Amino acid sequence: MEQRVPQSEPQSQKASLHQSDADDDDENVKQLNECSSLYLSLQDCLIKSNRNWKSCQMEVQALKACNERRKK
Repeated sequence: MEQRVPQSEPQSQKASLHQSDADDDDENVKQLNECSSLYLSLQDCLIKSNRNWKSCQMEVQALKACNERRKK
């Protein structure tokens, strides 16, 4: 019995799809204006801590404070 393996997208199409997602993320981060660097710091912390929010509370609180300042 022959097994059929699903056809995967060519690597170039996968890369362009992921690049599009990354570009969207970049645009969303840019909209944070002065808080964007804090957001990126939080993302770095989450990656380093295996998505452990408790260990990134300093970054969470800094981003929260920045967003509250922006709203005023």
